[in-house]
Amino acid sequence: MKRDIDLVRQILLDATSHENGYANSNPKLNGYTEDQIGHHIYLMQQAGLVEAADSSTLDGTSPTALLISVTWKGHDFIEAARSNSIWSSAKEKAKSVGGSLSFDLMKELLVATAKSQLGLS
Repeated sequence: MKRDIDLVRQILLDATSHENGYANSNPKLNGYTEDQIGHHIYLMQQAGLVEAADSSTLDGTSPTALLISVTWKGHDFIEAARSNSIWSSAKEKAKSVGGSLSFDLMKELLVATAKSQLGLS
C-alpha cells in the first residue's frame, strides 16, 4: 500500500477535532477503506505523529493500528497543514518537482508556503 499524505492530513484533522484529546476509534473517511486508514495510522505511529495500538493480525492484509491520540509532532504538522490554501499550494509545488515528497520535506514546504503567504522570509 502506498503512503497517502492526503489521508495522513485527513486523519490528523479528524483526530485533532476531538474535544478531549482522545480519538477513541479510527475515523471513517470517504474514499478510504478501514484497512487503508488503519495502515496509515500504523505508519503515522512509526513517524511519531500519533499514539496508537497495534491491531495487526497474522491473517490481515497489512499492519494496522487503532488511533489513541495525536503527539506534539502530529500537532505541529497539522497546524502547518490545516489551511486548505496552504495545503493546496504546497501540493502544487510538490507536483511541479515530481509529485511525491518525504514527510519531513512536505512539512518544510508547508512551513515555507505559510511564511511566504504571511510575508515572512
